[in-house]
Amino acid sequence: MRLLISHRKQGEQGFTLTELMITVAIAGILSAIAYPSYQSYLISSYRKDTQNALLAFVTSMERHKSDHRTYLSAMGENSFPSAPKNTVYPSQAPIDSGTKVYDLKIQTATATSYTLRATPISATVQDGDGFLEITSAGLKRWDKNNNGIATDSGENNWKP
Repeated sequence: MRLLISHRKQGEQGFTLTELMITVAIAGILSAIAYPSYQSYLISSYRKDTQNALLAFVTSMERHKSDHRTYLSAMGENSFPSAPKNTVYPSQAPIDSGTKVYDLKIQTATATSYTLRATPISATVQDGDGFLEITSAGLKRWDKNNNGIATDSGENNWKP
């Protein structure tokens, strides 16, 4: 005579607690692996969008200079909170997104040169990623180690 041991009564359907716990554990492991990759993707994507915004800001600055023969405003100011007068340029990036993670501004400006800077907004995903800069001479800088100085070795480009 054979004894058949069954954990379920005939006709019952559903999952056992063990099966559910294993499923939850697998889902937790997968999300623990995927979430950091997703965060890294977001940071990289926002940085690339902001680099494009800085390049468009350069175009705006060059247009301003061609119209006024100077990077300074028509009023002769040499420091700006954002874009020079008579140009329309957003003060935050990414430009096409509702989530703004960088502040854009003219860091320095003279009649013949400028430095544009994108600074990560605190308490956003970019916080701690370091600022991005571009100069009128085309020099691109990224403060990769976020120490506030974009002239460290290897920081004179936008490459990751």
